[in-house]
Amino acid sequence: MSVQPRKKPRSKLKKINVTLRDQWKSILKQVEKDEVPITMLQSLSVNLIDGTVVNIDIKELLKDGIDPVDIEEMLDSKLKALDNIIVDVDFFVSIDDVVSAVQPITDEILKDL
Repeated sequence: MSVQPRKKPRSKLKKINVTLRDQWKSILKQVEKDEVPITMLQSLSVNLIDGTVVNIDIKELLKDGIDPVDIEEMLDSKLKALDNIIVDVDFFVSIDDVVSAVQPITDEILKDL
């Protein structure tokens, strides 16, 4: 009579409750963002050599009815003009806008899987 080794009981899979917003936040942290559409930005902060931080509220500009193309052209112009005194620029992506734009496309692509 042979003795078979006991199998280790399988650990039960735990369901992690992660919101859609949290999932996209995690995804965006892992993605290189060389170019972001202006309509997906919440704001940006321009950090200058002297320590000054200039915050630009993109969402507010869009709410005020300024055309995204005009905002982008203005930003490009200002950033180029101030390039020699800019340390860096921080772009803050609107997770909610990314979710609302990308999730329906993702759902459609994956619906048959």
